[in-house]
Amino acid sequence: MDAFSQLILLIAVVSFCTFQWLFHSVSPWVSSRVSLGFLTLSHKQQIEWNSRTVSTLHAIIVGLFCLYILLFDEAVNQDPVWGDPTLVKINVGITTGYLISDLLLIFYYWRAIGDKFFVIHHLAALYAYYYVLGQGMLPYFANFRLLAEFSTPCVNQRWFFEVLGYPKCSRPNIANGVLMAVVFFMVRIAVMPVYYSRMYSVYGTEAFYHVSFGGRSAWIFSSFCLDIMNIMWMHKIARGCYKVLHSSRQLKAQTQENGKVD
Repeated sequence: MDAFSQLILLIAVVSFCTFQWLFHSVSPWVSSRVSLGFLTLSHKQQIEWNSRTVSTLHAIIVGLFCLYILLFDEAVNQDPVWGDPTLVKINVGITTGYLISDLLLIFYYWRAIGDKFFVIHHLAALYAYYYVLGQGMLPYFANFRLLAEFSTPCVNQRWFFEVLGYPKCSRPNIANGVLMAVVFFMVRIAVMPVYYSRMYSVYGTEAFYHVSFGGRSAWIFSSFCLDIMNIMWMHKIARGCYKVLHSSRQLKAQTQENGKVD
């Protein structure tokens, strides 16, 4: 194993240990001081709270790194299949450590945060990232996938509001819900044509056939698998957002009507 591969392995291990530490120690300590509502939660809710706090932190770090690579890493953008994967490997190494950490927590605390779709999501991502880290292939597509992390903070914040007892029609909840739907659509749904058009542009090229069959299978299978789940989640988010906005309008109209009667 060369020096850089050892460095990536070290990054993944440090990432795993860091996110475990954040879950078990940092999140409970900070949350109990920042939000008094944290102390009133049940044990299961506190487990999910800590899991989502760590998830939000990971999403911000990896998402910003991903955006930087997408905008400024010319080698990866010019050769999406075999471009210099140095920065992408570092980012994927961080994410790999997080995914393994989160999988461990999901299995250990299954009754509190167990979700089969998250297990499928994590395993599909790890399956694809194995080829990125091991063989340095498909760096552009691996990095592009990490754009989806930008939707995670809003999704988690929705749960925080809910568990803290914020009414669904409250302004913070509505604002976050609309932002969540917009961001989720932008980074997971609207980008699909860009992603698959780039995939189509390299299909059948010499660079494409230099990718092993396993690598191509992992790339295509994980892409379809993740996007099917993204479409399912988008549908649920859109329906939820519509219901909240509709209820808010009805409540506002009713309040105005009552005011006129008085």
